[in-house]
Amino acid sequence: MTAAEPDLSAALARIADALERLSPPPATPSLEGADAFVWSPRAVRLEPVPNVSAIPLAMLSGIDLQADILLANTDRFARGLPANNAMLWGARGTGKSSLVKAVHRHVLEAGRKLALVEIQRDDLSTLPVLLDHLRAQDRRTVLFCDDLSFEREDADYKALKSVLDGGIRGRPDNVLFYATSNRRHLMPRDMMDNESGTAINPGEAVEEKVSLSDRFGLWLGFHAINQDTYLAMVERYAASRALAIDPDSLRAQALAWSMTRGARSGRVAFQFIEDLTGRLAG
Repeated sequence: MTAAEPDLSAALARIADALERLSPPPATPSLEGADAFVWSPRAVRLEPVPNVSAIPLAMLSGIDLQADILLANTDRFARGLPANNAMLWGARGTGKSSLVKAVHRHVLEAGRKLALVEIQRDDLSTLPVLLDHLRAQDRRTVLFCDDLSFEREDADYKALKSVLDGGIRGRPDNVLFYATSNRRHLMPRDMMDNESGTAINPGEAVEEKVSLSDRFGLWLGFHAINQDTYLAMVERYAASRALAIDPDSLRAQALAWSMTRGARSGRVAFQFIEDLTGRLAG
């Protein structure tokens, strides 16, 4: 090693330190410029969503009780009053995520400055980072995770559990957590049964994961709908688009559509109206 090599290393270190001091600090994710955002953990950024795909609350049929409860809870939170985290669980296509977006839209139209931030299921491990950023914001925020569930050997539920109300810092006062799931207890039934059957204390083996659901103050169940409710949804969608079709033909086509799908739900009704709108326009 020559005498010049240590000097060169020291010079490079000084240059690196100077550049680090000159570089701007990392930008803090902002809730400005939009009412809805998607959390992008790799970029440490809240990506604005200018136009949320939200159905007007009045368009949702068959879930009136759930809508009333979630709207009241959300409005209280937006006004700075105590409110509960909410779990919307039940059958696919019954309007769970649509209700969350519709309620948010309704609250905005009432003049509340409420932000909606969506976090993907696979990014739950970054929740503490996101909450640190949201904690520093003045705006009240509903943090939303769609299709939430956990599988065997999945440890992300622990991060969510501590964030909801078990951590030392707790959930920020300006943040509420809403989630949708097809599972009432966020984990497969056979997984609960297997852990229960092989454990020394079956109750304790399952209790930790099941207790995650208990962190949600509101449990709103969504169930399969009957034919009358399905047809009411179809008729309401058709009326909102002023579709020129005979009522008897509308109902007959809607029932035939549901039979090909093997299900009746709000999602099936909306998909039928999309198809019908295209055919009538063509």
